[in-house]
Amino acid sequence: MNGLSSATVQAECEVVSNRRVGAYHHLTLSAPGIAEHAKPGNFVAISVGDARTSMLLRRSFAIYQTMARGPFGGTVEIIVAAHGAGSSWIAERAPHERLNVVGPLGNAFKIPKDPVRALLIGGGYGSAPLFALAELLRQKNSRVDMAIGASTSDRIFAPVEGKRSVHALHIATEDGSMGSKGRVTDLFDHKLAAIDIVYACGPMRMLQAITEIAASAGVPAQCAVEESMACGVGLCMTCVLPIRGSDGVIRMLRSCVEGPIFDGTSVQWNDVGTIPPGTYGAPR
Repeated sequence: MNGLSSATVQAECEVVSNRRVGAYHHLTLSAPGIAEHAKPGNFVAISVGDARTSMLLRRSFAIYQTMARGPFGGTVEIIVAAHGAGSSWIAERAPHERLNVVGPLGNAFKIPKDPVRALLIGGGYGSAPLFALAELLRQKNSRVDMAIGASTSDRIFAPVEGKRSVHALHIATEDGSMGSKGRVTDLFDHKLAAIDIVYACGPMRMLQAITEIAASAGVPAQCAVEESMACGVGLCMTCVLPIRGSDGVIRMLRSCVEGPIFDGTSVQWNDVGTIPPGTYGAPR
C-alpha cells in the first residue's frame, strides 16, 4: 500500500480571501510548502473549530488551483459547499484568520505522455479540480472538452472560467436553468468515439454511470471519488472502498491515500459501503 507523500506538510495557513461563487465559497489560502507540491487531483484536510470545539475530525477539500509563488507566498484555492457544521465553519472564515491545513494529500490524475482527446466531467463543485487538470493537459497539446452538471444554475461552478479553460464546454442542469436540461451524462449519451480518456469528479452515482458509459465505448475513465475522508491521512479507515486489482483480487483501499483517483472499472460501485464476498482478508 501507498503511504503519505514526503511532500505532505501540516501548516497554519492564513485566509487570503473568501468570496461567494454561486452556491459555494471560494477560499484562497496562503500555503507555502503545500502549493508548490500540489498536483491536479490532490486534496487538503482542514481542522475545524478551535480548542473548545467538539468537531474533532478534519474536512477534506479538493484543490482547485495553486500558485507556487506570489505576494502571499504559495497559495492554495479550495471550493467549499456549506453542508454541515464543519464545512459551514470553514466557509465563514474571514481574511487574515488562520486554518490548520494538511496537504497535499492523495494521488493525482495520471497524464498521458502523448497528446490525447480528453473529456473532463464534473458534478457540482466536484468540477473544481478539473480546471488545473485541463490546463496541464492543454500544455501537453491535448484536446480538452469539459462537461459539467448540477441540479440548478447556481451549483454550476465557474462556467465562465470553464469556457476559457477548455476547447469546448458543455453544461447540463436538472431544472434546465443553464445549458441543456437533464443530467451531465445525457450530454454525450454513450457517444465517446472521438475521446481517448475520461476524467471525472463528482457524486458516486455519477461516477458509476460515467464509468459504465466509458467502458462500453472502450475508453478509460479516471474517477476522483467523493467518499467521506474523516482523517485524510489513512489512519481511521472510514473511507475504504472495494477496489479490484490487476490480479483480480478485491481489496479494501483507502480513498485518502490510495485514492482519491481510481480507474473507474476497478471500483466495485454496487458494493460501496460493504465488504464484498471474496475480498482479501475478509472472513470466510
